[in-house]
Amino acid sequence: VQLQASGGGLVQAGGSLRLSCAASGRTYNPNAIAYFRQAPGREREFVASIAWSGGHTFYTDSVKGRFTISRDNPKNTGYLQMDALKPEDTAVYYCAVAWGRPVSSYTDPKDYNYWGQGTQVTVSS
Repeated sequence: VQLQASGGGLVQAGGSLRLSCAASGRTYNPNAIAYFRQAPGREREFVASIAWSGGHTFYTDSVKGRFTISRDNPKNTGYLQMDALKPEDTAVYYCAVAWGRPVSSYTDPKDYNYWGQGTQVTVSS
């Protein structure tokens, strides 16, 4: 299984970025895909997730109304559209996939068994 993450970069406050996470290696869809982030000196935190079947979404409070997570079923790819970015969104963002295992909370990193490489998102003020 491979997760190919892309889309990070540098943007000014108020700008937008879209992260992508392409999953490969299985013949069936994942159960869920999520994004977590880790800022310098801070613990990794949940950002957003989506149940592959049904598309129910979950967000941490600080990104509600600004970030949108989605998935493309045929491509096994997840997306995180980030709008109205703030300097406090600066972090390394990680995509994670729950594949071949049940998901209980959708926000707990322990639910996800595959992780992509981190991608840096920097928001300047």
